[in-house]
Amino acid sequence: MIGHLLGAAGGVEAIACLLTIRDGMIHPSINYETPDPDCQVNIVANTAREARVRTAMSNSLGFGGHNASLVLRKYE
Repeated sequence: MIGHLLGAAGGVEAIACLLTIRDGMIHPSINYETPDPDCQVNIVANTAREARVRTAMSNSLGFGGHNASLVLRKYE
């Protein structure tokens, strides 16, 4: 877990996505305690999970409407 990095958050998220693709380990969402039975989303809760990840998307939404998205894919 890291704090809010303001302008650096997008860069750190992109690095986290690249490491996920490289290492095959999905970072968890921490403090997820009560799943909603009506929400069928596959949450990686509290502990990392191994997975073969070839593509990841990073969305960065900033103050004042600054928005950027990166789609990263493993080079084969």
